[in-house]
Amino acid sequence: MARHILIFYGSYRRDRHGIKLAQWLVDAIGARGDSAELIDAKAVDLPMLDRMYKEYPKGEAPAAMEELAGKIRAADGFLFVTGEYNWGPQPGLKNLTDHYLEEWFWRPAAIACYSAGSFAGVRAMMGWRDILGEMGMAVISSILPVARIAKAFDEDGKPAGDEGKQLERLFPRFADDLNWWIDAAKAQRAKIDPPY
Repeated sequence: MARHILIFYGSYRRDRHGIKLAQWLVDAIGARGDSAELIDAKAVDLPMLDRMYKEYPKGEAPAAMEELAGKIRAADGFLFVTGEYNWGPQPGLKNLTDHYLEEWFWRPAAIACYSAGSFAGVRAMMGWRDILGEMGMAVISSILPVARIAKAFDEDGKPAGDEGKQLERLFPRFADDLNWWIDAAKAQRAKIDPPY
């Protein structure tokens, strides 16, 4: 049975190199027989967090927020594509995730991280592991780091250079890990209701 994975991307910058990684991941997951949908925080354009989705009376949440809540609830798993801003998470992606809570529960999440330099966003990834776990997701142990993101893809969005080769080499194990946890979580939810 095909899995449905939401891929979240959060840069609001004018020159967004990480979007190529997010779009490549949509295609790479699709090539494995699963479906993936890109959720671009900039395109969704939620306001700075004032009220969480659950704090709106039923039927009164903004349309974009309501639509995304349904997509999150329907997904089998999540993949967060995060750049590193001053050793930390991108504010646009953090703002989007904070609008929801119970919608995330009991599904696995994976992290693909990137940066302009050689650390490949791993310092931001470390923060995201705690954030996503606190929000009720089971975060897989594998990560997908991409260094020197501006050189990792060509103009057509295809992996390029040493960074692109590394991405293609690491992706299968990363995807296998996420899929294993998706299948395990699905089987457990089918067997017994989550405790809360």
